[in-house]
Order: sequence, then structure tokens, then C-alpha cells
Amino acid sequence: MPTTVHVPPALLKSVDRRAKALGLSRNRLIIRALERVLNDRTDWAPEFLDKLRQVDPMVVESVDQLVTHVTSSRRSKRPPVL
Repeated sequence: MPTTVHVPPALLKSVDRRAKALGLSRNRLIIRALERVLNDRTDWAPEFLDKLRQVDPMVVESVDQLVTHVTSSRRSKRPPVL
């Protein structure tokens, strides 16, 4: 499907130089770059981060109880402010 993308002139020159050095067309280089970015799973998926933001109230209560118990059981130092 034909698509128009506006690329700043300086970046386009860099793309053309790299494509020429690799013996590729500009179009092929851009497609490879996009495929690499989309297939790279080193970044956290947005769906995963959204799931982490959803906090289960039972977990919150359990963590609060744990922190209370740990801080009240400390004897050698004052408990840290959390």
C-alpha cells in the first residue's frame, strides 16, 4: 500500500547515504529499519505496563501489613520513613 511519509531533508540525506553504502534502495532500507523497530522486544510492551499499573487491592493491603510488621519489629535502628 503506497504511503507518504515526510522525512526532514538532513535525515533523508543520511538515509540515502546509508542505503547506497549497503547497496539497498531507500525504500528497502526504510522497510528494514521499521521491521527491526517493530520486531525488537527489548522494550516493555505498553500492554504489560498497563497491567502493572492495575493494582489489586488485596495486594496493597498485604504489602501495607508487611511493612507495618517489619517496621514495628525493628530493634536496632529506627524504621525508615516509607
